[in-house]
Amino acid sequence: MKLTEIVAYLDAELRTAEIQDYPNAHNGLQLENGDSVTRVACAVDACEAVIDAACEARADLLIVHHGLLWAGAQRIEGAHYRKLKRAIDAGLAIYSSHLPLDRHPRLGNNALLAKALGVGKTASFLEIGVEARVNLTLSVLIDRVERAVGGPAHLAPGGPERVRRLGIVTGGAGGEIAKAADAGVDTFLTGEGPHWSYTAAEELGVNLIYAGHYATETFGVKALGAELEKKFGLPWVFVDHPSGL
Repeated sequence: MKLTEIVAYLDAELRTAEIQDYPNAHNGLQLENGDSVTRVACAVDACEAVIDAACEARADLLIVHHGLLWAGAQRIEGAHYRKLKRAIDAGLAIYSSHLPLDRHPRLGNNALLAKALGVGKTASFLEIGVEARVNLTLSVLIDRVERAVGGPAHLAPGGPERVRRLGIVTGGAGGEIAKAADAGVDTFLTGEGPHWSYTAAEELGVNLIYAGHYATETFGVKALGAELEKKFGLPWVFVDHPSGL
């Protein structure tokens, strides 16, 4: 496949040009290659270890949630130089999708985490997340969360034992706990957040569940890999490099 064709498809499907993001997200193609793709690697972060692994897997395209350019303008030295050189030498293109991937109704982190929890119909929540009406005990929900992300969840038990309105925003949205409470949910599921969010959740009467920034954001890139295999017949591999956060 031609890289340009894949990028055009991803940009259209993810509405890359339409969705506003952080200034340094630079969603879309961040590093091109010779315009040929035979194998895709997917990962959460475009870090050195991931790029090395993608090159070892002989991928021509790396799709990530957090791209190369988060730090903004910087000297091309040290790890930044090594990452670029390794990718360029190996012919590895890099494509990044942050909020466009979070928000996607079918391939997005939030929609897929909700699906993994067995949640049915959802509505938009805090612009990029999803909200659902449920009827679950808190302990059952925690168990489902831990099975979905493959690891432990940390709970600030500020809300009711029976969950009726669940809000989900993957990644590092814990600082939005007040907005979540104002939106009317009794339980807010995200990846991580600031220390003060624990006591804020108690005071606001909302259950706050932290399931890991990394762990809650593996869903979308995996879905993109499977999507490209289905549409273009490209084999793909997930490069797992958890941060534990």
